[in-house]
Amino acid sequence: MLILNEEQIMKSYNMKNAIEDVRKVLKAKVENKIADVHRTVIDFPDHDASALYMPSADLVSEVAAVKVVTIFPKNSPKGMPTTQGVLLLTDAENGSHVAMMNASYLTRLRTGALSGIATDYLSKKDATILTVIGTGGMAFEQVLGVLAVRSITKILLVNKTTSKAHSFGEKLKEYGVKIPFEVIDEVSVAVKQADIICCATRSTSAVLDGEYLKPGTHINGIGSYLPTMREIDETTILKANKIVVDDHNGVKNEAGEFIHAEEKGIWSFDKIYCDLGKLVTETKNGREDEQEITIFKSVGAAYYDLAVAKGVYQKAKELGIGIEIDM
Repeated sequence: MLILNEEQIMKSYNMKNAIEDVRKVLKAKVENKIADVHRTVIDFPDHDASALYMPSADLVSEVAAVKVVTIFPKNSPKGMPTTQGVLLLTDAENGSHVAMMNASYLTRLRTGALSGIATDYLSKKDATILTVIGTGGMAFEQVLGVLAVRSITKILLVNKTTSKAHSFGEKLKEYGVKIPFEVIDEVSVAVKQADIICCATRSTSAVLDGEYLKPGTHINGIGSYLPTMREIDETTILKANKIVVDDHNGVKNEAGEFIHAEEKGIWSFDKIYCDLGKLVTETKNGREDEQEITIFKSVGAAYYDLAVAKGVYQKAKELGIGIEIDM
């Protein structure tokens, strides 16, 4: 078995690789080549935390994976990561376990890749201003995903703790992102200017007010993944011309803002335009005019982790990185 840590993965596998591999798995899912079992979530209320167990398999490549990811928001003051994950990759031809890898970076990367792909199909081609609401652990790769597909000229950062937003902007600069950033105190001010919005919070109440959206805005909502969570407000949901999701069943069971809107009787899951795979396979059209307001909602699915894990494993074998151990 090959053991890979986060540093080794980050040096060998990037956003461009992830977007390419996630596109492939989106197509494979549409073609019914992916076995996907709904994930199991165990909550730890005393810690406001969750553990997610996520299995899947590629029936053509004959490879399977299970990811375990924990989300403990109260870890931050302790100097510990809020999101931690491991992934086991299995050869589905003979049952041998071929790799174990750190999955924290992969989780962030595949989610950023999904938003990048969605942004490519749904945002205006000439979009230049990106607003990021929530600058926690998942937000960095959201920015990288958008930058991979659009020529952004300004990044606006909004966070409840402004010092964290400033640190986030400096981290982007250290990474090599030369696009100027600005920390904004009021969400409404940042939303008014945005062509693209990335929401990456664990909020239980809406952080986005649709009254301030300008025509043609695209929104990526990736932070809320439990029925109790909400990022996108009802006004935005009702204003949206197209709502695209990463996984219809997952969103129906886990996307709090949409579950709540349906329970109130103001919206229905029947109004979802399509899964993202339908855009990738060109079964459905993406943006069709400059005035459309579009939403991409992602709660995650195991086959996206499988896609990037396969890519990482192939890269590691090519480059001769990682540690081989006997099991």
